[in-house]
Amino acid sequence: MGTRRRKRCFSSILPLLQLAFLYIVIFSESFTAVSALNYTKYRQVGSLRLERIKRHLEKINKPPVMTIESLDGDIIDCVHKRKQPALDHPLLKNHKIQRVPSKIPTVRTMKEQEAERESNRSSSEEAVTRGAWQTWHQNRTRCPKGTVPIRRSRVHDVLRAKSLFDFGKKQTTRFSLSRRSDAPDVVSGNGHEHAIAYTGTSQEIYGAKATINVWDPSIQVVNEFSLSQIWVLSGSFDGSDLNSIEAGWQVSPELYGDSRPRLFTYWTSDAYQATGCYNLLCAGFIQTNSKIAIGAAISPVSSYSGSQYDISILIWKDPKIGNWWLGFGDNTLVGYWPAELFTHLADHATMVEWGGEVVNTRSSGEHTSTEMGSGHFAEDGFGKSSYFRNLEIVDTDNSLSSVRDISSLAENTNCYNIKTSYNSDWGTYFYYGGPGNNPQCS
Repeated sequence: MGTRRRKRCFSSILPLLQLAFLYIVIFSESFTAVSALNYTKYRQVGSLRLERIKRHLEKINKPPVMTIESLDGDIIDCVHKRKQPALDHPLLKNHKIQRVPSKIPTVRTMKEQEAERESNRSSSEEAVTRGAWQTWHQNRTRCPKGTVPIRRSRVHDVLRAKSLFDFGKKQTTRFSLSRRSDAPDVVSGNGHEHAIAYTGTSQEIYGAKATINVWDPSIQVVNEFSLSQIWVLSGSFDGSDLNSIEAGWQVSPELYGDSRPRLFTYWTSDAYQATGCYNLLCAGFIQTNSKIAIGAAISPVSSYSGSQYDISILIWKDPKIGNWWLGFGDNTLVGYWPAELFTHLADHATMVEWGGEVVNTRSSGEHTSTEMGSGHFAEDGFGKSSYFRNLEIVDTDNSLSSVRDISSLAENTNCYNIKTSYNSDWGTYFYYGGPGNNPQCS
């Protein structure tokens, strides 16, 4: 009798013990930081919110075939490719995964092809450029064939976001600036600042490519970020139907819990309102590669007056199927955004932007000291400034050609700036970036 009573008593308090354990796990994990930033400033969390977060994580963290622990603390889940989050999207219920694109963009001329080969070699007497890879590869473990590597999201990742709805989403409201009609769609009125190059809007574009060197810019506060990316855009810049496909590298303490540069993707079909997300944090992007983890840290990174490490990003539309593919590095296929996700981009893009973006929250009452790129201005040049090189677009016949006629924009050149140029090795290229807060930028 006494034994049964004790069993009933234990079973009644078991849920409370489990909840208490969950609290311990959350806050013990969250006190592990990799920089001086405070990643642990959370509001008090109620049991109902924790339950909602847990259900959401169960939805996006699919059961793995194998798990890999990265040296930087990330957990990489090897998920069967047919079980990945993308296929939960209502528009993709009967989607058949496209294994490879029907055609990869070709370089327009042999001369340009040779120039591209040369640009992948050492192109400076001061230092050499090398390809950057991913930190989780360092333990030499790979996901098995038929699976895709997905960075696992954890409770404290969600708690850093403003809300569960905001987790994995860009907090932006894009609108047009007072400028000429073909200027790019950027957000500067709500704390976002840019240094970008962009095409005009009078042509049909089917993709874009660039090589970007990777840095680890300093971030002042947790809810700011610094990124370098390609935007492929179509739709109304003044309405709610803007379509955008984006990829590059970013440092975002709020999203990742550290200050490491990471490969990222983003998409939206309604101007960042309800659709789309970063990486694989919602249904949408379909991954096909078993070696690249979107959202994982890139390593090594460039150093001031030292070696420069860069990544190549290619985004293009399959001319036969219509899906938008992502290539990384030396023509490595990562996966694709299905055509079903988009309205305007189901046809073609009308503009491409390349460059850097930071969030300036003015948390201390003055301009942020969050760095863009290397944290140095464009005029400092190779080995010191960040660069985008070999800017190319994909045209109507699926050919890559160097972009010659581009414009540039930086809202506050005392904080971050950009300088474009052209040569036979790097084609169209630019240096960009800056330190943020300084005597001329406050």
